[in-house]
Amino acid sequence: MSRLQILLVVNRLHCNICKTTQQLKRSIVDTSGRHYGSMVSTSLPDVDSEIEAVSVHSLRGKAMRAMQERLKQRAPLPPSRELKMAEDQDWTSVYPTAATFKWSAVPLSVRMGYPVRRGIPPHKVGNAELMKIPNFLHLTPPAIKKHCAALKKICTEWPAVLDTDEACDNHLPITIETSDYVFTGPSLRRPISRIVQLKMKLSVLPLDEHARWKLIQLLGKNYNKKSDEITLTTERCPVRRQNQDYAMYLLSVLFHEAYIAEPWELSEMTEDDMEFYTWESGGSKENVLRVKKKMIGSEADQPSKEEDICRHEDVEEFKTAYTDLCNNPETLESLSNYKHAVLNLVGRNSESLKSETEVS
Repeated sequence: MSRLQILLVVNRLHCNICKTTQQLKRSIVDTSGRHYGSMVSTSLPDVDSEIEAVSVHSLRGKAMRAMQERLKQRAPLPPSRELKMAEDQDWTSVYPTAATFKWSAVPLSVRMGYPVRRGIPPHKVGNAELMKIPNFLHLTPPAIKKHCAALKKICTEWPAVLDTDEACDNHLPITIETSDYVFTGPSLRRPISRIVQLKMKLSVLPLDEHARWKLIQLLGKNYNKKSDEITLTTERCPVRRQNQDYAMYLLSVLFHEAYIAEPWELSEMTEDDMEFYTWESGGSKENVLRVKKKMIGSEADQPSKEEDICRHEDVEEFKTAYTDLCNNPETLESLSNYKHAVLNLVGRNSESLKSETEVS
């Protein structure tokens, strides 16, 4: 091969490389323009300029122009529903139930999404972000009024007996508390919404002294002594209705178990185990009777004398003061009453004790 032939081949390769480089640059420019046009939400890409940039004699140019001609021959699409809505449109017929966001049915300029190149969020047309999240377009005030009007037909009148809160508490003592949560997520149901709280007053239950004491011991921290309220919280079952039934089952089991008196409960029970101090079951009554018998010189085996001693004014005063001191918080008044009751019980009043102290 001569030197001239080699130069011609090298020149031809150089021309081919230049052409390929120009085509690559042109395709990159076209691709970047189309990419930027698709990301802009406010306007559609300029199809005519893209078709003109392609050669008329290429297969791609012929196909694009043929497609453009077929699109021009098509009938135009009808306007969207939002453009045909009247000002007094019945919105409940547009969104009667919960549904995905429809851009053509919402006459609002809604935008949502990440703004591209410091622009504005994408428009609602074909916006997938608006279709991902749940909406409340079906729960507008007119829709809620229609639902209430439909439910009112099957509702009964409020009972005249339940006109006050006290009457409601007397006739409906059990209160069930649940919680509903509204949040954005893959499901509208939150797992912790299954938790159920049952509340009621302990005084409503028909309990005797032993059953009341035992029920309080079984409840433990679930009983509030200040408000006299029982609180049972259930969350073991996966469904709220199951937890509600389980709470009612626990209440019935506790009620029936409180009436069961085991032999050891009656024999081994002490004053510290009782909820309140009682004069009849406490040891102070025996101590007072023993002291009073020695003071009046009566026989210990005479039960009729014990009844007479318990009716004495000083014994009744001591009984009231000591019971109040044991069952209520300690105050200066309760301590003073207990002091006077003890002095009167042993035959010493506060004035004589004060005079003796001054003399000594």
